[in-house]
Amino acid sequence: MDLETFRWLLTESGQQLLAEAGQTSDPEGRQLRRTYTGEQVAAALTQAELRTKAQGKFGDFATGMYFTHDALEQATRLSVSRHRAARVQAAGLETVIDLGCGIGGDLIAFALAGLTAAGIDLDPLRVEMAQANLAAAGVGGATMVADATTINLDPFDVAFADPARRTARGRAFTPDDWQPSWDFITKLFARDAVVKTAPGIDHGLIPEGVEAEWVSEGGEVKEAALWSGRLASVRRRATVIGDSGLATLTDEDEHTEEVRDLGRCLYEPDGAVIRAGLVGAVAAGVGGGLVDAKIAYVTSDESFRTPFAKSYLIKEEVPYREKQLRAALRVRGIGRLTIKKRGIAITPEELRKRLDLKGDNEATLVLTRVQGQGTALLVAPF
Repeated sequence: MDLETFRWLLTESGQQLLAEAGQTSDPEGRQLRRTYTGEQVAAALTQAELRTKAQGKFGDFATGMYFTHDALEQATRLSVSRHRAARVQAAGLETVIDLGCGIGGDLIAFALAGLTAAGIDLDPLRVEMAQANLAAAGVGGATMVADATTINLDPFDVAFADPARRTARGRAFTPDDWQPSWDFITKLFARDAVVKTAPGIDHGLIPEGVEAEWVSEGGEVKEAALWSGRLASVRRRATVIGDSGLATLTDEDEHTEEVRDLGRCLYEPDGAVIRAGLVGAVAAGVGGGLVDAKIAYVTSDESFRTPFAKSYLIKEEVPYREKQLRAALRVRGIGRLTIKKRGIAITPEELRKRLDLKGDNEATLVLTRVQGQGTALLVAPF
C-alpha cells in the first residue's frame, strides 16, 4: 500500500470501505470493486486480514489499527512493551523518544504508562500509520520522518531503539548489519536508554554497566532488552509474563549450578531463564540441582510450582534405546505421546512416527542426558 492510498483510507469513504471489508465473506472483494478502485479494495482487505492477525499482539486495540505485513511481524506484543514502559515509568522518567517507531506499537505502550512519547522513522507510511494508531488507541504522541542517527536526543529522558534486523538479503544475524548500526546503539548506552534486541544476542556483546533482560510471554522468549544509565539495576535478568502476572529473577538470585542424582521431580526452566544464565537460581528455588552439567533441566525431591519453570512428577524411567522404548510404550498402551528433549539430537516428530504408537493412554516423554547418560523419563505435569 502506498502513502496516498493509506491517506485515503483515513477519509470518510475509506473508513466506510474498511468497515465493509471487515464484514465481507468474499476474499476477492468483487462486490466492493463495483464502488471502489481495485487498489483501494486490496488495501482495505489487507487491513482487515492484518487486524485479525494482530489481535494476538494488540488485543482489542488491533481492530482500529493499521499495519503492513512486515511491520506487524516486527512489532512487539503489547504485554511485553507495556512491561518495558512500566520500567521506564517506575524509574521516575517522563519523556521517551522511539528511534524507529514503525507502526507505533511501543509508542502506544509508553503513552498508556503516562509517559510523553515521540517517534521517528525513515518510512513515511509507517510514520503516518503510527500517528493513526496512537489516535486509534486514544493516546497522545508525536511522530515524524527523520533519521535516528541525526536527531538531538537531549530533550528526552530516555532513548528507545528497536534496530531493524532485516536487510534486502533477508534476516540480519550480526549486529553489524542492524539499522541503526551496533556502533550507534552502543553510543546510546552512555545515557538512559533501552534497546530491544534478539533473544540470541551474544552475552559478550553486552557492554559493562548495561543490564540485559530476557523476556518471555506465554512460555516463549520474545526479546532481550538492554538497559543503561539509571534504568540498569543488575547485570542479567529473566522476566516471565504469564496469565497470573509477571515474575523476575536476576543475577542477585544466582546460585552455583550443582549436579545431583535424579529426584522425584523434574523442572524445565523457562527460555528466558536459560538465556539469562539463571538456571542455578531455579535449582536453588526448588531445593534441587541440575541433572547434568550441560543440560538445563533441574531435579528435586520436592514438588513446587514456579513461574520460572514447568514442573513435572517423574513417574518412571523407561528404556532409552528406541527398540526397547517402543516395546515399553506398547506395554503401557500409550497411543498419544508428547516428546520433550534437551541435549539429544532427535526430531520428536520423526521419532513419534518410528515408535508407531498404539493404545488409548496418553503420556509425556522426556529424552535427555542425566550425568552424561542418555535417559528416557515418563513424566506428568503438576
